[in-house]
Amino acid sequence: MIPTPTNDSTALVVAGDEETRVLLRGLLRLHHFRVVGEAEGAHEAIDLLRQTSPAVIVSDVNLVDGTFTELLEAARAVQPGPRVILVVPSSRPHAVADSPSKPDVVLQRPFRIRQFAEALGGTAVVPPEAPHP
Repeated sequence: MIPTPTNDSTALVVAGDEETRVLLRGLLRLHHFRVVGEAEGAHEAIDLLRQTSPAVIVSDVNLVDGTFTELLEAARAVQPGPRVILVVPSSRPHAVADSPSKPDVVLQRPFRIRQFAEALGGTAVVPPEAPHP
């Protein structure tokens, strides 16, 4: 039996590229998170944050409008609680180095599924282990 997700296992996905949103959404669902919203850019994401209360925000650094820094600062003002995970390409590993606001985790692409799970911070609903024979 797989446990029902709780408020601690909800997420908002933000990425300018649709394929990236699909990938992040799939990874979140794999870890039993319920995606409560998706946005292409910072402004749309901030509007969604006002309507939802996700436990986690997973954002790619490439957004259609606004910057990740704007998103992070506004997100912290609207809802200071969510864990914020930023995904950056390996060509730009220090994309937020100069920002006064920092995400909780920066994941550099390509990353392993285990790294993504660790970035979630143990807030995922994990199915109970099957008994060993």
